Amino acid sequence: MRASNPITVKVFVTSPDTRSERRFDLHITVEQLKNKLELITGIPVQNQLIQVFNGENDSTPVAILEDNIKPIGFYGLRDWQVLKVIDLDPATSFTGQLSDVSQVQKFELSEAEYAQRQDTVLAYKQRHKIGRFADNEQDETAGSAPQLDIPLGSRCEVETSEENFHKRGIVRFIGPTTFAKGGAWVGIEYDEPIGKNDGSVQGERYFTCKPNYGVFVRPERVKFGDFPPEEIDFDDEEM
Repeated sequence: MRASNPITVKVFVTSPDTRSERRFDLHITVEQLKNKLELITGIPVQNQLIQVFNGENDSTPVAILEDNIKPIGFYGLRDWQVLKVIDLDPATSFTGQLSDVSQVQKFELSEAEYAQRQDTVLAYKQRHKIGRFADNEQDETAGSAPQLDIPLGSRCEVETSEENFHKRGIVRFIGPTTFAKGGAWVGIEYDEPIGKNDGSVQGERYFTCKPNYGVFVRPERVKFGDFPPEEIDFDDEEM
């Protein structure tokens, strides 16, 4: 039985200001690809020159997508090749200037001027006696972790501002930590790789899970109960 040809390709897209992994349909034309790349790179369609490389360290392109009416599959694109988008007229699209912070005029204050302002984080902490400005008694109270009656292994869901996106997992740790003072933290192993660690922070291990599955959050952000695993539908055009 003859194997069917792939209909999509996964590639790296690079430009002076961006780098990302993308999936494209091999049947779209070069012009349609350029329209998509304008949204990704910020380079106008008429300014784009698209070169294909086998790897990011290669200096010689294996193809140039120069015929706007041909499908991109005509150029033999393969998974994990690199599409390098060159701006032929950067003066009109400001390419490269978005990441050049040397052109940004900086606003600076001396320590004395900063201390005199009343609209700063320092002033807020002083008014409300937070951190090093807190009374010793308050520090001791903040340092004691409340006892949470939550069994390890419980299912949970972490609150998020993203609509219809549920961060669910299993409670693996509850208690104080060395990476932050004051109060208890809940260590969670997510069902999907949407976390920040593998159960350890700053060299201290609190539980064990796969990389990017672990996270630590405050108890008030966690709901405990019957939250079965959900399969997350990631956008098929960005990985």
